[in-house]
Amino acid sequence: MNDATWMPVAFLGLMGLAMLLYVVLDGFDLGVGMLLRHADDAQRDLMIGSLGPFWDANETWLVLGIGILLIAFPKAHGVVMGALYLPVAFMLIGLILRGVAFDFRVKAPSGHKQLWTRAFFAGSVIAAVAQGWMLGRYITGFADGWTADLFAAAIAVTLPAAYVLLGACWLILKTEGELQKRAVAWAKRAWPAMVLGIALVSIATPVVSATVRDRWFTLPGFIGLLPIPLSTAAALLGVRALLNSQRILGKLCWLPFTLVIGVFVMGALGLAYSLYPYVVMDRMTVWQAASAPASLAVILAGCAVTVPAILGYTVYSYRVFRGKATVPSYA
Repeated sequence: MNDATWMPVAFLGLMGLAMLLYVVLDGFDLGVGMLLRHADDAQRDLMIGSLGPFWDANETWLVLGIGILLIAFPKAHGVVMGALYLPVAFMLIGLILRGVAFDFRVKAPSGHKQLWTRAFFAGSVIAAVAQGWMLGRYITGFADGWTADLFAAAIAVTLPAAYVLLGACWLILKTEGELQKRAVAWAKRAWPAMVLGIALVSIATPVVSATVRDRWFTLPGFIGLLPIPLSTAAALLGVRALLNSQRILGKLCWLPFTLVIGVFVMGALGLAYSLYPYVVMDRMTVWQAASAPASLAVILAGCAVTVPAILGYTVYSYRVFRGKATVPSYA
């Protein structure tokens, strides 16, 4: 296998990994932001505190993923960003709004604190909905027509619901007492919305894409795909069962969050299984979109340094700040 064959596939896998890590790590961050309006002021402070050491570093994975798309698959980057410039703009507005609100809220006087709480909530909603719309448009290969738009709108609703469930499970892990109990209640309310969304999207995906339909419902593709929905269903049922158990308020507080991460991983594997070898569905394969092998070799050398550094910092930060959250304070 020559460089022109395996390196584009390797970069596609690395880009997919970066985007998965972003969705999971920033997903609970966005979910907590969307839950702020359901809490009182003291609980909001603790919820924000649970994000403090992580929220800005989580977005590094988004930068890495988009950077790989730009330099390793420049042709695809032009197509993707050209089709998604408006939702990308909204996502960036949401992320900027969250960043400003996070820092200003800590030092704001009591009369202004509510304003920055609303800004953090609004930024979280805007970013989550924009990401869902972009994912829906990407899966359909940016097809035209009301069915493709309706599919994108369905994912624009489903992804925020998934983030809310992930965020609630994060709070179960990172808090205790009354807030932890409220997080369990929030997770119970978010669970049906996520399950219904996943079911509807799973039904609609083969309807809007003939390529996905052929891959899902022909042999041996169907057999290869089958473990993904079965594992997803098992993880979701496991989460729901745990939410009825008092044990998640103690030593098993980590388990719901881990199982929801498993659902996201299964979703990413299902997406990869459905799309490969396309970078843009039905329009551009990984080899058609890739840069020249010599360019990819240079990029690979850079990634060999930067990716382990980012991964190492991420693991280190989560290790250092493990345990229950505290209220943030700037001296």
